[in-house]
Amino acid sequence: MSADTKLGEVDEPAFSGLAERHRRELHVHCYRMLGSFEDAEDTVQETFLRAWRRRETFEGRSTFRAWLYRIATNACLDRLARNRPEPATGGEVLWLQPYPDRLLDELPAGDADEPESLVVARETIELAYLVAVQHLAPRPRAVLILRDVLGWPAKDVAELLGDSVNSVNSALQRARAGLREHLPAERQDWTGGGDEDAGTRELVRRFTDASVAADIPALTAMLRDDVRTSMPPTPGLQAGRDEVVRYWVESGFAAMTGLRGVPTRVNRQPAVAFYHWRRAEAAYRPLTLDVLRFTGGRITEITTFHSDQFPRLGLPERLPADGTE
Repeated sequence: MSADTKLGEVDEPAFSGLAERHRRELHVHCYRMLGSFEDAEDTVQETFLRAWRRRETFEGRSTFRAWLYRIATNACLDRLARNRPEPATGGEVLWLQPYPDRLLDELPAGDADEPESLVVARETIELAYLVAVQHLAPRPRAVLILRDVLGWPAKDVAELLGDSVNSVNSALQRARAGLREHLPAERQDWTGGGDEDAGTRELVRRFTDASVAADIPALTAMLRDDVRTSMPPTPGLQAGRDEVVRYWVESGFAAMTGLRGVPTRVNRQPAVAFYHWRRAEAAYRPLTLDVLRFTGGRITEITTFHSDQFPRLGLPERLPADGTE
């Protein structure tokens, strides 16, 4: 679109073409705000609809991309006001859903001269960050993401939210303090995220093998004392190695056989998709997805998702028999 072309003069196919260029990054922005992949999809669609209907209001004072971000942020705030006016509590986010790395790879390439921005983009998509952000009230959450993740100036955030710069700066300080309360203490030492090294791949292999064998002693040895496990949307947060192991035993995991594990990645973290043998179907069918966070060579967190997430993650619906059953 040339500088002298008004957005209101653009037809719908051309407008859609302009907007679609920004779909993935807007989707990730909404995902950070909402914590749900599905809600983010719906909100991006709402964003494009609002943008088309309001195209005459685009005055060119900001970029088209920034204008879409403004609309998307407000659409997220509206959705939160309708569906989740209260933030998460107790360390759990029952509506949390994973985000496949293959879709994150569609994001525009970062600036190679600004490695810090690449680290921010990576760490702010990890599940622990998503969980912490969901514990913030919606407007401070928006301020935090716009300022610290997207790098917007305070005056632009104030204009978007209809607040003063002082109010935005105050909200940012409160949001940062709230975020620290819910982030892991060792966040700077995370080994998750980014490209996996050989050590991480070996840890994932050991975890997979021990899980398939239902080897509780081996799994226990891999857990840190302060490990946490959860399984959204099922309520229940286990904290501490003893509690986690007790839950595994009481839930029957210790006795489960007929598993196969497939390594994958979501939210820039290592993960394992587990399949369970179904004799009647002569195949392994989706069971659960374990997303892992390691610290110092031990498992610090396991977030388990149900099999309904497999299609979105590009995981197969079934695995054939491998001759061992």
